[in-house]
Amino acid sequence: MNTNNTKNTTIVYDDDSVRKFMIASIFWGLVGMGAGVLIATQLNYWQMNGKFLEWITFGWLKSEGVEFLTFGRLRPLHTNAAIFAFVGNMMFAGIYYSTQRLCRVRMASDLLTKINLWGWQFIIVCAAITLPAGYTRGKEYAELIWPINILVAVIWLVFAANFFWTLAKRNEKSLYVGLWFYIATIVTITMLYVVNHLSIPTSFTHSYPIFGGVQDALVQWWYGHNAVAFFLTTPMLGIMYYFVPKAANRPVYSYRLSIIHFWSLVFIYIWAGPHHLLNTALPEWLQSLGMIFSLMLWAPSWAGMLNGLLTLRGAWDKLLTDPIIKFFAAAVTFYGMATFEGPLLSIKAVNALSHYTDWTVGHVHAGTLGWNGFLAAGMFYWLAPRLWNTKLYSTTLANAHFWLGMVGILLYVASMWVSGITQGLMLNATTEGGTVLQYPNFLDTLQAIRPVMLFRAIGGGLYLIGFFMLAYNIWKTARSGQAVNGTVEVATQTESDTDKRFSTFLSAPVIYSGLIIFSVCLSIFSNGALFIFGMFLTIVFIIVAIAHFEVSKASWNDWFEELLSHSFGFSVLTIIAAAIGGAIQIIPTVTVQRADNIEGRIQVPYTPLELAGRDIYVSEGCYNCHSQMIRTLVPDVMRYGNSGQGGGYSHLGESIYDFPYQWGSKRTGPDLAREGSHRSDDWHYWHMLNPRDISPGSNMPNYPWLFEKPIKVSQLPNKIHAMRMLGVPYPIDLSEEEIQAQVDEQAAGIVERLAEKGAFTEPDREIVALIAYLQKLGTYTETGDSAE
Repeated sequence: MNTNNTKNTTIVYDDDSVRKFMIASIFWGLVGMGAGVLIATQLNYWQMNGKFLEWITFGWLKSEGVEFLTFGRLRPLHTNAAIFAFVGNMMFAGIYYSTQRLCRVRMASDLLTKINLWGWQFIIVCAAITLPAGYTRGKEYAELIWPINILVAVIWLVFAANFFWTLAKRNEKSLYVGLWFYIATIVTITMLYVVNHLSIPTSFTHSYPIFGGVQDALVQWWYGHNAVAFFLTTPMLGIMYYFVPKAANRPVYSYRLSIIHFWSLVFIYIWAGPHHLLNTALPEWLQSLGMIFSLMLWAPSWAGMLNGLLTLRGAWDKLLTDPIIKFFAAAVTFYGMATFEGPLLSIKAVNALSHYTDWTVGHVHAGTLGWNGFLAAGMFYWLAPRLWNTKLYSTTLANAHFWLGMVGILLYVASMWVSGITQGLMLNATTEGGTVLQYPNFLDTLQAIRPVMLFRAIGGGLYLIGFFMLAYNIWKTARSGQAVNGTVEVATQTESDTDKRFSTFLSAPVIYSGLIIFSVCLSIFSNGALFIFGMFLTIVFIIVAIAHFEVSKASWNDWFEELLSHSFGFSVLTIIAAAIGGAIQIIPTVTVQRADNIEGRIQVPYTPLELAGRDIYVSEGCYNCHSQMIRTLVPDVMRYGNSGQGGGYSHLGESIYDFPYQWGSKRTGPDLAREGSHRSDDWHYWHMLNPRDISPGSNMPNYPWLFEKPIKVSQLPNKIHAMRMLGVPYPIDLSEEEIQAQVDEQAAGIVERLAEKGAFTEPDREIVALIAYLQKLGTYTETGDSAE
């Protein structure tokens, strides 16, 4: 039996953790952005991969390259530092600060908060050590090795437990809109992270994902796209809904619009991942589904942008003087721009031009620098005086940071637009009625974009300088004040949030929404009589729902307010809304028999030496610059389809044994899907030793350490055992001695052929394994109808 007895209590908020998360965010932001400027410079000047050390030491330190400083090793460090270290810590700071005030209660457990804080920093340090060392899973935004992945999952669950425990203890009955987005973030990231990181370990630092080929591609971009959606977008929207009204001193423009924004965004976003794989070997129905739902994202995304901008009505005069309003207004505008450009790039015709080019890079950075970075700056400038009970040290410096950052973003994004469109047009250009490539040499595009690539690095450098100004401003602000924790007097109630938790699912909107979604899915994924029946049910349920609302005179707002009083029910419905799209896309793809999914060709499994070479390829981050997917586009087929074995575009079966898949997302270098047997062993030897000797004008790093480091043959038995568990047809009785014998035999053949051309190396060096792998690429056997 519930009681409504109340008593007044003084709540002291935990703002110490907010301060620490904010400081950590600023520090790691500078590290991540610094790495970004370095790798941007490397794309213009290959010497920045380590050769520069020889210059700055006046020749004392001889270096043709440093393995820890190559683009392939540092690019994952940059992305992980920007996403999980910079934005992640900023997200925790914003959530911990706002959740306590929206719930009018201190976080449930100081211990869990401390574990979250220091555990997250430990994860970042581990990533900063392992990624440059070449320990990676080789999947974008999911590169961390399996022990760190487990630690990420544990710390995330600690954060989730603390958050939901706080919701259960809250003294504010209704859940504010910002909390909706925090709930969506926590539950959806948990689902995404676990599924995409399922792996079979082969050692403490290596594992293979359980999905391969097209299955891995779909799961990866279901995760990759929605990591952007639910780590870089939904928590930021929750922060926007709290801090923008606070800064403007005005309520959210439209509560009803925020409801539409939230539920449509959570439901639609999860379907859009396949738009990263348009015009590839991905099944056509998945490509179409991804494109359609991506276009649908325009509506909810712009609903959120308009709600944020219109909240600033009446505060526009502050734009002249208040840097916080400047940062918030610009951040929300960049959110709108990025969410307009994203669906645009998901149209197959546009994607044919933009994919694998710098246009996509510019799009991503418009969101991270403009939306996430400016929102973080505005939040930090707003928080610092309140966390240290003082005034912001310098408004002038903050305004200077805004304009410097704005110039940096615009210079960066504009240069990437020019670079990307130039790349796309040149690589797709043909002559003589479309029968001959106009620019057959890939390096022609690289030379054409060098000037704008330099402006990219300059723009990133300006943005980085702006954040150094922020760090100095926040430091001086903290020095001028004293750390304080917020307090509030609340009337606490003994009524529990868990009362009537299951009645949430029996409300009319929930029932009708579920029935309509079910009937629509029945129509989409069936044909004939079932399609007609699904359409009939959809129409019937819509009519019945409208009639019910009209006859009962019920209000959606009444039902929704009842839902908001029960966080458990709200969270479960959020999980269902987010999980539907992923389940419909992924389950059919990962459960289909591989034999039914090869399109007439099946990949020849790698020999032990080739498998070792593939792992070296992944470790060096070569997938960051090279794709292994010949798209169905005519210029792609003309450029890459006739090299190596066979011809035409890539078929699903050609990558069936690739764990992880290697379709790539950016072409800084040419596609390698059919590289095997296209060039001689010694070509690859000299190319890895000094790319410019073979390809004048190349910006690829030198790899001298590959000629010195031994192949880790001792790890191959465990790797082959894992491959066999994943369905690769290696003999079950393959012993360690036989593996060693096969490695020695193949390596000896490569070394002998190299020696005939004046290239000498020992047979146990990594360069030998890498050459073996590169010569295997694109090797397949015909099967079924194709063989006939």
